[in-house]
Order: sequence, then C-alpha cells, then structure tokens
Amino acid sequence: MTQFLKDILRQPKELERSLAFLTGDGTELLERAVSLARSASQVVLTGIGSSWHAAMSAGTVFQRSGKPVQLIDAAELLHFAEIPQGAAVIMLSRTGRSVEIVRLIEKVHASGGKVIGVTNARDGALAQDSDVALLLEVAFDHAISVNTYSTLALAAGVLAAQVVGRFEGHTARELQNGICATAERMDSWRDQVDATDWLEPAAAYYFLARGASLGSCHEARLLWEEGVKQPATAMGTGGFRHGPQEIVTRGMHFGIWIDAQRMREEDLAVARDLTHMGARVALIGQGVSDVSAEAAFEIPKIPAEWQYVVDPIPAQLLAERLSRLAGVDCDSFRYCSFIVEDEGGLLETKS
Repeated sequence: MTQFLKDILRQPKELERSLAFLTGDGTELLERAVSLARSASQVVLTGIGSSWHAAMSAGTVFQRSGKPVQLIDAAELLHFAEIPQGAAVIMLSRTGRSVEIVRLIEKVHASGGKVIGVTNARDGALAQDSDVALLLEVAFDHAISVNTYSTLALAAGVLAAQVVGRFEGHTARELQNGICATAERMDSWRDQVDATDWLEPAAAYYFLARGASLGSCHEARLLWEEGVKQPATAMGTGGFRHGPQEIVTRGMHFGIWIDAQRMREEDLAVARDLTHMGARVALIGQGVSDVSAEAAFEIPKIPAEWQYVVDPIPAQLLAERLSRLAGVDCDSFRYCSFIVEDEGGLLETKS
C-alpha cells in the first residue's frame, strides 16, 4: 500500500478531529478570528499550492451569503497587489513556512492589516506571527497534501460560515454526520476505483466543477500533476462551455463534480453531451449513482454547501490508482524539496 493511499484512508478521522476542535477547544480562537474578520474593512482570502484550492472552496461560503471577499493567490498578492487599508487577510498554509506566506505576513502587518492564519504546523511562521491562528494539528501527510488540504478547507469554511452567521449547531451535526458517512463509504469507493476502466495512463484529463467544488476540481488537477506526474486541466463547467469545448475528441477523459442543488440538470446535460461526443465521463456528487456515466462516485448525504469537504476523496483515490497503473512513484517528489524556501527557478542550485 502506498503512503498516499494510507493518508487518504485516514482522512475522515482527521476531518472529524478537526471539526471537534473547531466546535470545542478551538472555539475561543475561532471567535477571535471571526471578530477580526467582521471588523475589517475588507476580507482577503489567500494561499498557495493546494492551500489556494482550499481557499477557493471557502471563498464560496462568503460569496453565497453576499459577503464580499477578495480571493487572490498568495504569490500574486505578495508581488502584484496592495493590501487594502484595515484589511483582514485569511492565509491558508499547511506548514506556514512557504516563502510567499512568510513575506506576505510581513507585508500585511506593514500595511496595518491583520493576519488570520489557518495552518497545520505549530512551528511555522503563520502559526507564530498571525494575529490569530487556527492551528489544526493533524498528522502530516507523507508527501502529497491530503489531510492537510481537507482540514484547511474545512476550517476556512467554518470560519467563513461563522463570519456570515451561517454556522448553527445543526450545521455542525449535519457536517459531522456527513463525514461519518464518508468513512463508511471509503471501502465501496475503493472497490469502484479498482474496478473502473475510466482510468487510462497517458490519457488527456479535464476536470470541471462549479461553486465550492471548483476547489476540489483544481485540487484533482494538482493530484494528477504531483502524484501521476502527468498534465491535467481544471476549470469551471460554465467557462468550459464558452470555447474550450472545441478541444473535445473521442477518448478524452472528463471528471465532473455535480452540485447537490445548483445547476445540476445543466451540468448533467454537459456530461451526457460529452459522452455522446465520445468522451469518457466520471461524475462525483450527491444523487449521481443512477446517472448514466462510465463512473459515478456517490457522495453521502451532507449539506450542499459543505460537499466540498469530502468530495475530493474519490479523485484522490483515482489519482493514487492511476499512479500505480502508470508505474509512477506517487510517494516522492522529483523537484519539490526546495520550492517552498525560494521564489526563483525549478531546480535546486547546489554549491
């Protein structure tokens, strides 16, 4: 069993632990973070790498409630934007040590802004230098971000929901039930992944989603790149229909996330048309088990706006399986070790 798979399989427990912290021992810290965000002139949500995808998902919690939030990648915010006066910047980073994050903390404080950190590492700059830090001390993943991705996405979403006043006691219970049901679904998903013919090494893969699952979609693309070591594409389903559909050829692979409430029929129509055009389609979402598709991964019942917390898991399992089919080592990085410490180049310069 790969280390990647081991990390995937323990994910529901880490999500349960993180939710218990956010609704228990971490309540005071969460309330301080909420107070900072509510009193700020503007809220900025940022991260880099997989943490940026988690930020994308959490951003929809603000947006669906009519709360303006600026979403911007940490490197872009650091070098190509000014920090708004009086802003609260919510930074997501699993280690809190990426060079962009470290320098961005300094930039925000120099501008008079406040930093709300959401991180997994106690010894990182984000945990130590934030005005408020939500520290999720989950066991770190072996290489590819799995638990450190999903728990950051969960925490940032809970923070956002608290800020906009949409995280009640029943919400926490429904979310908890959804995570528990996901734990029970893991074995059947693994059986599906092992049995599916949808996976094919060296094929072209497109991932499409909307809303909070757009973060899951981009994370799947990164899983293909980091774990399978092959290119993939991720974008919004709506945007795909405005030009990119011209690339569709017979045999292309599409993974499509289906929202539990919004744009379902429209996106299922996209899936049907892609199949008719000769593409190979896999669906991820609630209520997809009876839909005609080459593969359909049914997400257990969970509030629609929180589906993104668990719907990356089928894609993680698919990426791990495809890496083995392709004969690729998903448990090691070839070029990554120094990237978080420097902002230039791709290859480490050795003296």
